[in-house]
Amino acid sequence: MFRWYVVNTYSGHEKKVKQNIEHRAETLGQKRFLRQVVIPTETVSEMKEGVKETKEKRTMPGYVLINLDLNENSWQLVKGTPGVTGFVGSANEPVPLTQPEVDRLLHREVAQKVATKAQFTIGESVKVVHGPLSDFSGEISEVNQEQAKLKVLVSIFGRETPVEVGFDQVKKI
Repeated sequence: MFRWYVVNTYSGHEKKVKQNIEHRAETLGQKRFLRQVVIPTETVSEMKEGVKETKEKRTMPGYVLINLDLNENSWQLVKGTPGVTGFVGSANEPVPLTQPEVDRLLHREVAQKVATKAQFTIGESVKVVHGPLSDFSGEISEVNQEQAKLKVLVSIFGRETPVEVGFDQVKKI
């Protein structure tokens, strides 16, 4: 019966371990026991100098999820793979994941949240590059990480006016 298991690897070697397991299954004729090998990741957006960058980030460094039919042969296939330190479980016995755990680790929820981080600080000078206040400069008075917004004090008609803008609408001066 095919179930999901967690395999411990050397940190930073997850991609190599994934390739090695898939290659070994192919060459040893055990492809029928292996369905899928997954490195759990999430998409993270960061603002760097006014440009939005999207990156894939590992959510569980040092671990790989594997969907396989566990038997003596498939256990040896995975255990004998270079870079694998063992299955996650108790008393040298691999423990399968429950379906809610698999869904959470593989981000199969209905709404996938994309984390946004920005390197803005209060008091920093920025220039608005998009929107109706384009080309206005000002100083940051508030940073809202959850909504990815800034409150910027811009000078309009000689007065400091607070304006709310998104992280992607400004760049640092």
